[in-house]
Amino acid sequence: MLSHEENERLCRVGPGTPAGELLRRYWHPIAPLQELTDAQPTRFVRLLGEDLVLFRDKSGRVGLVADHCAHRGASLLYGRVEERGIACAYHGWLYDTSGSCLECPAEPAGSMFHLTVKMAAYPVREFVGLYWAYLGPAPAPEIPPYDIWVRTDGRRFIVVKPMLDCNWFTPMENSVDSSHSEIMHAVGALRPGGPRLADTTRGAIDTVASYAYEELPIGIMKQRTMKNGRSDFHPLLFPTILRHQNETQIRIPVDDTHTQIIYVKFIPNRDGSKAEPERELEVRYDVPYKTPADRLHPFTRFTMHDVAPEDHMAWETQGLIADRTTERLATADKGIVMLRQMMLREIQNVQEGRDPLNVYRDPNSPPIDTNHSAQMLAPSRTVPL
Repeated sequence: MLSHEENERLCRVGPGTPAGELLRRYWHPIAPLQELTDAQPTRFVRLLGEDLVLFRDKSGRVGLVADHCAHRGASLLYGRVEERGIACAYHGWLYDTSGSCLECPAEPAGSMFHLTVKMAAYPVREFVGLYWAYLGPAPAPEIPPYDIWVRTDGRRFIVVKPMLDCNWFTPMENSVDSSHSEIMHAVGALRPGGPRLADTTRGAIDTVASYAYEELPIGIMKQRTMKNGRSDFHPLLFPTILRHQNETQIRIPVDDTHTQIIYVKFIPNRDGSKAEPERELEVRYDVPYKTPADRLHPFTRFTMHDVAPEDHMAWETQGLIADRTTERLATADKGIVMLRQMMLREIQNVQEGRDPLNVYRDPNSPPIDTNHSAQMLAPSRTVPL
């Protein structure tokens, strides 16, 4: 178990918090490209506990600035985009993508007052059909060129999951909680057409010979070896991504008690041919996994009709921030222990002025191997999860 102080250190994501400062050393996706249009050129964004507005001005520049205008605090979500930036709808104060104030219309002619006004603003990039934001100190690192994101022999699409009503670290711990797959998801597979299991307590756990976890420069590689001799390797990409089969599951820390999950899925061409590059990818939005959708456990009910709803149930019912001071870890939880130790170590690295694990600064970095091709070519497991 963890102390209360250790739990807070791992979970809180706001400015100045230990985990928040670590997470600010990485790029995070904030919206599909299609969500900014000429008709709707602004979008509210909450990321790492900060309220922000994403916008595209009439010159085509994309910016991410603080939501509340520096003048009187009205929301820039309702701002009017112009050639030079976004103007607050309340008094017209105009900001560019760097957060600099360009004009205060009601000030006297010749006033230079606007030069004293500066809004918080963050860099934005377009990549794999998404807008990404970096909230950390300059210079910004590169978005990692993971193999599954940069392969050119297939197509990609995006799946936006329902907002998860819990802290970001809960789903990340699940990424190294391998044994739950053979219990929760295998039993869930008892849906029509799924495998038949004699014991819903043990699920398919008796088909597994061992689990192993190895730290790599990209995060944690998980190995699951079945009793029939087959093995599966796929990684947790530190700090917020699970690379699973043909997808990356990106867990975006919205604030201390909410997490947005976006999947980037890759479909390789069967003949290995190159595909035409796409700027905008198809986007699918999953419907809520619980009813009522706006309530918390125990005042809502999860559908449990598939793997993702099962996971959301397990994560949310641990609480908005899981209380790790009362847990009882066991032998099967060694991956969770490894992740916690890694997080605490990398928080310390940031506090001592070093780049944390899995930060890349070379814009010409070659594709990063996540064992994607090898995993896809490996023989299938006895129970497909």
